[in-house]
Amino acid sequence: MPTDPLTLGQQLVAVLEEGRREATYKLAVMVALLDLAVESVPDDPGAAVSIDLDDLTERVMALYWPQLRPLDEKRHVILRQSNGGRSVIFTQLTAVRAAYATARLRQIPIESAKIAVPQEYQAAQSAIKKNLVRYPLKLLQRVGTGTYECFLYDDSWLGTDSTRVIDAHGNQIELFPGVCHTLARLAPLVKPAFQLAWVDDVRRMNREVLGDEPDIAAHLFGTERVSLARPAEVLADHFGNDCFYCNARLRAGRHVDHVLPWSRVGIDGLTNLVLACQSCNSSKSDLLPAPAHVTRALDRGRVVLDSLAETIHWPSQFDRVVSASHGLYSTQPSTTPTWYALKRIEPLQRGDFRWTDAQL
Repeated sequence: MPTDPLTLGQQLVAVLEEGRREATYKLAVMVALLDLAVESVPDDPGAAVSIDLDDLTERVMALYWPQLRPLDEKRHVILRQSNGGRSVIFTQLTAVRAAYATARLRQIPIESAKIAVPQEYQAAQSAIKKNLVRYPLKLLQRVGTGTYECFLYDDSWLGTDSTRVIDAHGNQIELFPGVCHTLARLAPLVKPAFQLAWVDDVRRMNREVLGDEPDIAAHLFGTERVSLARPAEVLADHFGNDCFYCNARLRAGRHVDHVLPWSRVGIDGLTNLVLACQSCNSSKSDLLPAPAHVTRALDRGRVVLDSLAETIHWPSQFDRVVSASHGLYSTQPSTTPTWYALKRIEPLQRGDFRWTDAQL
């Protein structure tokens, strides 16, 4: 049977309300788990689901990667993510950035660094995975100082940095039966709450630097944290400089839109990117698109999209778009507002949101 959403939601809220955190790492792991849950929804809502620790580590790395950039051009201040200052995660990611040194760091997704400097990336991933297993994954479900109940996964073997132990457990954690499906259902509500807590923690840890600084949420989680200029150029050259949604000819007002909203699943891969006019982009905003839009985006073809992405050293993430789409559409209620076109928003139409082999 599926896990009760109310019960699991209350347990997640307890994690948020446990008091002053010493670091943001538990929050990062939870946000990464929510994203992975959306992309791993099983056919059986009550099934247990294994989460690969390498995949989880990469999601955590991707969350912190853009946060390593300076707060602004005038002040080369990198915001702390723990009361103790530097951490294993930041130290390792800084080494990857140094190996892929360029004047356009802000414009580089971490997947591009993975392609360009694979040895440095792999070394960082290995060190960060051990750190996650030893600390935040072990402590994530622990609320208070007394005994506690595991409600996401069995953490009895965690708390070690032993490669032998990690390998002995298949390099994975297993979400309890029903948890993955329920996390995917809760993600649209819970993920923003964890991000808000993350913002509050970073502001508290950097109070002497920020002062009366305006909201830093955009710096930490905004869609502008990575420039999409290069994807825009290759999309226009290959598919034409027209709005993906209304076919209007694009000129100065060209936008790059995430077909699956970035706020729901942080997929910057070329498969999830299209050109859009300002009107369609603003109207669609963070709404879930009609499934037909996802179908059209995938119909551009895996081979074509992968090839175009390779020419600009950009991720394609075709499989992630497919799995995230299935997870998003299959777990949201029929009352979910769905964007079809400018001035046309309707409730989600239920159905089987799988894509055929021909479309893939």
